Amino acid sequence: MQTLILAVLIGFVVSLGAGFLLIPVLRKMHAGQSIREDGPQSHLSKAGTPTMGGIFITLGVIAGVLVFIGETNRYVWVALICALAYGIIGLIDDLIIVLKHRNLGLKVYQKFGTQLIFAILTAFFAYNDSEIGSALYIPIADVYWDLGIWYIPFTVFVILAVTNCVNLTDGLDGLAGGVTLLDAATFTIIFLALGTSTMWAKDLMIFAAALTGAILGFLRYNTYPAKVFMGDTGSLFLGGAIAAVAIISKLQILIPVIGIMYVLSGLSCILQVGSYKLRHKRIFKMAPLHHHYELKGVHETKIVSTLSLIHS
Repeated sequence: MQTLILAVLIGFVVSLGAGFLLIPVLRKMHAGQSIREDGPQSHLSKAGTPTMGGIFITLGVIAGVLVFIGETNRYVWVALICALAYGIIGLIDDLIIVLKHRNLGLKVYQKFGTQLIFAILTAFFAYNDSEIGSALYIPIADVYWDLGIWYIPFTVFVILAVTNCVNLTDGLDGLAGGVTLLDAATFTIIFLALGTSTMWAKDLMIFAAALTGAILGFLRYNTYPAKVFMGDTGSLFLGGAIAAVAIISKLQILIPVIGIMYVLSGLSCILQVGSYKLRHKRIFKMAPLHHHYELKGVHETKIVSTLSLIHS
């Protein structure tokens, strides 16, 4: 329990401190978020708000993990490297947008291609690791389901789906951070309960606890009205982190349950695009789902609190 509390505190303090020091730097860099003119009109007032605040979360997690470097196995590093890989993709995307003053960062094939490469590498590592293997754990039945070679494409799908759905969820002040905070805290409690029953339980508890604290520190600056946005730097890092934790613990099956907001964000976009292509009609005023309610006139603080409650 002491380890858990310390990991949360370190993640929180480092993330909070990073925000205090770096937000003025981001402002001086004119690292402002570009706002789409075809989006909700209420967002136009957010133009110029610094982005890339996901760096605060990243630094908090790294610090929380490094403090316990002598107490962990390889799995904490697998989770951290996976999260960092996607965070770096997001950082490059954000930097292109900021430096070139445009809405488009990496091209679709560049962004998806690099995500796919990292997903395949992670899937192969997990498949060949003696502690992870090719089985999924089904908690409700207390059984393992061995996918065999199909584990690799399944895991690639999970990583890509989670990272991009977390990215889609990042559209309102405090939304992506708030719902991912709930997931990180849930995983922390699960791994605390597992104790030392597996090689990876303590590793993932430390990682998830540091992630919980780091997100808390970031939300100090990201709740409405946001002083900084996480950008793809943060949303892809968070997606990579949640996906990695679920894969290592064999709990991928829990993601649609504890990550219901990710499912709603991704599904609303798929339905919107599919409906428009097939029927030339839109189901929602705008996708993802949270923008639909914005355009219906619901204030974003109410949307965030309601969707966070649903997610919990």
